[in-house]
Amino acid sequence: MVAFNDYGNFDALGLAELVRRRQIAPAELVEAAVARAERVNPRLNAIVTPLYDDARRAAAAFADRPAPLAGVPFLVKDLDADMAGVPAMSGSRFLAGQRADHDSTLVARLRGAGLIPIGRTATPELGLLPVTEPEASGPTRNPWNPERTAGGSSGGSAAAVAAGIVPAAHGNDGGGSLRIPSSCCGVFGLKPSRGRTPAGPDRAQLWNGYALGGVITRSVRDSAALLDAISGPEPTSPYWAPPPARAFLDEVGAPPGRLRIALAKRPQVTNAPLHPDCAAAVDDAARLLAGLGHDVEEADPALDPEAFARDFFTLICVETAAFLARASERVGRRPRRGEIESATAVTAVLGRQRSALEAALARERLEAVGRSMADLFTRYDLMLTPSLATPPPALGAVKPSGLEAFGQELLLRLHLGVLLRIPGIVDASVRRVFSFIPYSPLANVTGLPAMSVPLAWNTDGLPVGTQLVGRLGDEATLFRLAAQLEEARPWRDRRPPIHADGDVTLRDAGAAPPRAPAPAITGGRVSGTAR
Repeated sequence: MVAFNDYGNFDALGLAELVRRRQIAPAELVEAAVARAERVNPRLNAIVTPLYDDARRAAAAFADRPAPLAGVPFLVKDLDADMAGVPAMSGSRFLAGQRADHDSTLVARLRGAGLIPIGRTATPELGLLPVTEPEASGPTRNPWNPERTAGGSSGGSAAAVAAGIVPAAHGNDGGGSLRIPSSCCGVFGLKPSRGRTPAGPDRAQLWNGYALGGVITRSVRDSAALLDAISGPEPTSPYWAPPPARAFLDEVGAPPGRLRIALAKRPQVTNAPLHPDCAAAVDDAARLLAGLGHDVEEADPALDPEAFARDFFTLICVETAAFLARASERVGRRPRRGEIESATAVTAVLGRQRSALEAALARERLEAVGRSMADLFTRYDLMLTPSLATPPPALGAVKPSGLEAFGQELLLRLHLGVLLRIPGIVDASVRRVFSFIPYSPLANVTGLPAMSVPLAWNTDGLPVGTQLVGRLGDEATLFRLAAQLEEARPWRDRRPPIHADGDVTLRDAGAAPPRAPAPAITGGRVSGTAR
């Protein structure tokens, strides 16, 4: 079958419209997506479980139905999104060979929207790290520079979307895992409000409610349409986000009004330095927002970044220990040496060492942070921050290496896990991870919706995202503003050097986007921003 040559020029809604008008068949779209995956995935390692034949069978059995995204190829992350009969490894050698016997609620809703999964995307082991470099399948590379990280933990999905394999892909976010790779790969990623999307049917919530499913897209309207498709409670939901006033897709293109925006550049998780490129990008975004008529002023949340990091890490450790305990029950034994990565094992040991009292107090302190954020949002509609503290780092830069990795492995090998409680033993690893992502976990802890918007590229041709955080349940304002930014500074047609439409010259791919002309809106201002 001849590949659909114009595939890369359409977003998911555009492809669905072609199917609806019978201008193309789902089977043609699937073949185009498979051909594109085979062209670039060997260079990126974004797809770890191809489902090409399953997708062909689904396309062949396709029947016209009123589904918003009927016939569109899609990718599903290999974490917290079970697919019946499909391997569910969560990036771990320990879970190799495990297969789900039913779809998760979120996957069922994606299928119900008419999407056709063509594969599963890479994730770091158990989704723990903000880079996608699992030992089980190897690193996922950034299509803007294959020596750089694609971010994590939804790095495979972000790389696949940026490289034009699919226009949209599933991901999830427990500490920034949709927004981090979106920033690294120059695409759009929105984490919904807590309780907006389902975690079932096997779990009521993930990571104390900090983690939830979402999507990574090229276009804002695709993100809105997909959130419409997957959002809403299920019978096992312990709570749910306030229902929207109307469909999220209807918010795209609606006037956002004149918004009050807090510019917060001080790191919120550990006291990390801010790279000049990220500082310049967020200041540029502040000026752009002011030019669009919004009021922007510097205002940081009142919190202790170091205490926040300790408490958040405590709960990550506890959740990791619990995950491995559940996995051991499913597999029927505990992991053998080499079946899980040292960093994962260390995190789980620390989790087993934490008492119930320590975990409860950490959770209470983090809940207090959420209450403090409520005060900021009485004065502002949104908070503007860098998405990350640095541009995408080199592969391997965030993971333990050298003597640090050797020391952790030695402690595990000698069963000296008690020494991990000594201050400083794992501090370097924790600080290195949070120094890369000091802005994203706050939205997870507070449950607030947040998005990374691809507004800037640095002189090395690497994307530098900007984050906007909204009030609980107010994804509508984020979508309205994101669409305004997308129109003012379009990013959808930018192509990285590694792209399914063919290699793009580094000059064309990496040049900074042109400045949008100042719109005919007056009254916006930026207060206290570096010029």
